[in-house]
Amino acid sequence: MRRALQTLALLALTACSTGPSLESRGQVTAPPGDSHHLTIGSAGFTESDLLAQMYAQLLNPAGYKTSILTVANRELYEPALESGQIDVVPEYAATFADWLNAKTHGAGAKPVGSPDLAATMSALRALATPRGLTVLPPGRALDQNAFAVTAAYARRHGLRTLSDVGAARLKVRIAAGDECVQRPYCEPGLRKVYGIDITGVDPKGVGTTQAKRAVQEGRDQMVLTTTTDATLDSFGLVLLTDDKHLQNADYVVPVVNRSRAGSEGVAKALGRLNDVLTTQDLSRLNQQVDSWRRLPADVARAYLKDKGLRK
Repeated sequence: MRRALQTLALLALTACSTGPSLESRGQVTAPPGDSHHLTIGSAGFTESDLLAQMYAQLLNPAGYKTSILTVANRELYEPALESGQIDVVPEYAATFADWLNAKTHGAGAKPVGSPDLAATMSALRALATPRGLTVLPPGRALDQNAFAVTAAYARRHGLRTLSDVGAARLKVRIAAGDECVQRPYCEPGLRKVYGIDITGVDPKGVGTTQAKRAVQEGRDQMVLTTTTDATLDSFGLVLLTDDKHLQNADYVVPVVNRSRAGSEGVAKALGRLNDVLTTQDLSRLNQQVDSWRRLPADVARAYLKDKGLRK
């Protein structure tokens, strides 16, 4: 109930004000802020909840009081981050860069996110800074689109990479969202970059149970999911390596409100996670929440203790 009330309050505040105009934000003159009570935003799905909990548990021993606010809509939490209603949010480099780019230059703007992490981060920071946001360094964890097949199918055809699928000249139907037909990272990219013969797209969504089951049962050959999908084993599925880097560099990055959380203290506390958290770790942590029904706070605490990041 408290979370619902917090969300309603945020909706009301955001409706009234989303912070200073972009023109005034363009001149970033104030020093980085160091508020000692920080609100951490979560987008409301398992991975975001886990990351928010880890951020809080790293900031607390560094001298910050924290609270977590769940707002499952980027259209709401990003303006709240700009205005200082939210101070820290776990984001994904390429996706957030493209989102800010579209917000700044219009929905038809050419995407700036790419498989090149350095170029993506440069574009993201250029878009974030005029909005009073600071993008901290990315870690090792990567949550990007990925394609999976059954383990039996992979063994039968000797598949480990997406290039292997193209080289084997297999006819493939993909279980994915209906937008896969047009998105460059999906059907068009698989054809152009990997030479895969796509016979069709089965519109069952991205990484849904229905999509995975369709591949498990042989009605489709490949499913579009993500690199941190924790349920693949239960469907007998394995990921194929994106060896030609079709997918964008969606590394986990903390984004902070500069005037409230732009200090070196915040950056240092959150940066401790960068050299530790891997894509595989994130997948296992997601599994503990989604399949084992453990609380994100407990999973985050156990992980940080195991890695020596908290007592």
